[in-house]
Amino acid sequence: MPSILLRHVCEHNHRERFLPYTTKYREALNSGKLRRKVEEACSILSSCRLCPRYCEVDRTKGEKGFCKVGAEPMYSSYGPHYGEESPLVGTGGSGTIFLTGCNLGCLFCQNYDISHEMNGKVTDIEEMAAIMLALEKKGCHNINFVTPTHQMPQLLSALELAARAGLNTPVVWNCSGYESPESLAVLDGVVDIYMPDFKFSIDENAYNFTGAGNFWEITQNAIKEMYRQVGELVIEDGIGKTGLLVRHLVLPRDLAGSEEVFKFIAKEITPDTYVNVLGQYRPCYKAWEYEGLERSLSSDEYSCALETAKKAGLRRLDQEVAPRRKLPLFDIKVRN
Repeated sequence: MPSILLRHVCEHNHRERFLPYTTKYREALNSGKLRRKVEEACSILSSCRLCPRYCEVDRTKGEKGFCKVGAEPMYSSYGPHYGEESPLVGTGGSGTIFLTGCNLGCLFCQNYDISHEMNGKVTDIEEMAAIMLALEKKGCHNINFVTPTHQMPQLLSALELAARAGLNTPVVWNCSGYESPESLAVLDGVVDIYMPDFKFSIDENAYNFTGAGNFWEITQNAIKEMYRQVGELVIEDGIGKTGLLVRHLVLPRDLAGSEEVFKFIAKEITPDTYVNVLGQYRPCYKAWEYEGLERSLSSDEYSCALETAKKAGLRRLDQEVAPRRKLPLFDIKVRN
């Protein structure tokens, strides 16, 4: 066990009864449920059904599916991140761990070097647990798993180890929303904050830009289940503790179908869902090959998306709840 884990075990023995807040995964650890969750998650790897692509490869024997990741965890970088939503950042930052590979694989991904080109380090459960503990020690307000779906068993194994060493910082599941019911069932009672990026309401565009089938229905069902598990985002002293936070990346020429996404959230989840309307789209990776994706979002398009979100009835937009956050910068105006 790395020395940092040993140090945290000693510190935890002295401070456990003074913890002001207990995360869901610590409650699961104390009840014995977390161990069962880890075993259930790891069993999925032998015929992988972690995401709706259902590759069914045996990752325990070195086989790899769409995500290109085997049985070991793989990450690109980690550290405090101050560019996330205000309830995640606070003063200490969000403790992001950027995981290599992706189960969605957007052809316009800004992190394509990680998601498509697989830049990163293959590691083990012990190092991943040590990273979580190091981020907590730095004062990060959460452990933010970026693109975690395809590495869920590895992350839960490391989370259990870190929790036994005293970790008690909320876990953020920062995902695409394209999730399988099997994975979400395992995560029930473990994840504190779900943060899906609900990208499309138009199945044709979702398939053309990601190769993911039946995106609209699958993602709707996934977000409903996330909300059932954790409810609305609970913020205490400016910091998110548990709940659902939904992102939506606005695309040029409304290729994402933003209005339907906003209507779904307002009507099928709740108008009080914490929503961040993202306006930072710019063409990356293979975006140049697709009409409409080859240019950045315009200021008019972003303003229109914000107004559409309000008209849909959404009352808790990040842009208004946390007005100190800087809005995206635009240098073009485009007529469709």
